[in-house]
Amino acid sequence: MKIIFFGTSDFAVSALNELLLSKHKLLGIVTAVDKRKGRGQRIGLSPVKSFVQKRGLALFQPADLRDAKFVQCLKNEPADLFVVCAYGRILTKEVLRIPKDCAINLHASLLPKYRGAAPVNWAIIRGEKETGVTAFKMDEYMDKGEIILQRKTDISLSDTAVSLAEKLSKIGAEVLLEAIDLIEQKKATFITQDESRASSAPKLKKGDGLINWEAAASEIHNRVRGLQPWPGAFTYFENKLLKIRQSRIVGNEQGRSPGEVADISEKGILVQTGRGGLLITVLQLEGKKEM
Repeated sequence: MKIIFFGTSDFAVSALNELLLSKHKLLGIVTAVDKRKGRGQRIGLSPVKSFVQKRGLALFQPADLRDAKFVQCLKNEPADLFVVCAYGRILTKEVLRIPKDCAINLHASLLPKYRGAAPVNWAIIRGEKETGVTAFKMDEYMDKGEIILQRKTDISLSDTAVSLAEKLSKIGAEVLLEAIDLIEQKKATFITQDESRASSAPKLKKGDGLINWEAAASEIHNRVRGLQPWPGAFTYFENKLLKIRQSRIVGNEQGRSPGEVADISEKGILVQTGRGGLLITVLQLEGKKEM
């Protein structure tokens, strides 16, 4: 099939790489515009753009998906299918109508659960034991289209948002190719999502990382794992921001108030929570290196 790919993040790179290795023909890649990052405000390239530039592929970076010139460029390409993976923007109705067959999206959750920008993070934060990927036919609503394929995977207690996203990107690339093949062979089935099971995974905010020490140790530990690398789980120590990079759950009560240090040892810093203790094994004080 002739495909135009829309993607931006590291999660999208795995899918794009598998498409390049497949029998399908990529007519072009659409990614987010370059953004200035960090204190120096240097221009940062998206992972997809960095990947594409090394391979000399046609690349589009529209600031506005409604731009007439961009829309016409898409119409000039005889694409059978638009494939979207962690692009970061919602395609307009006009753009969705362009491909000969349809537009499909690869989403890092078992839809209709965790619709939105941060499904991997919220699945860990909310203590899910499993998650997965979904390939679905796109409509004008965010992550509400008909499901083509899904695949599950376990979330281990050691998984972070980074490790889980990497795992899902590999599974997702396989599922995406299977879905494309089904569409090409006219064998795809399209299943309406069950709205009664829907949940959201909104874009992360810095404030999501603030630790509530009244919560159970398991909840705080999930937040530590789920908010890597940004914004990170954090608290305050002597009016300075303290990020908790790694932690472990210590089940027994420590006999202190939530947020109070119970012990300091070679293993780490043990803090009382609302239920159980949390052993902080890696932390980072504002302006300092991890320790």
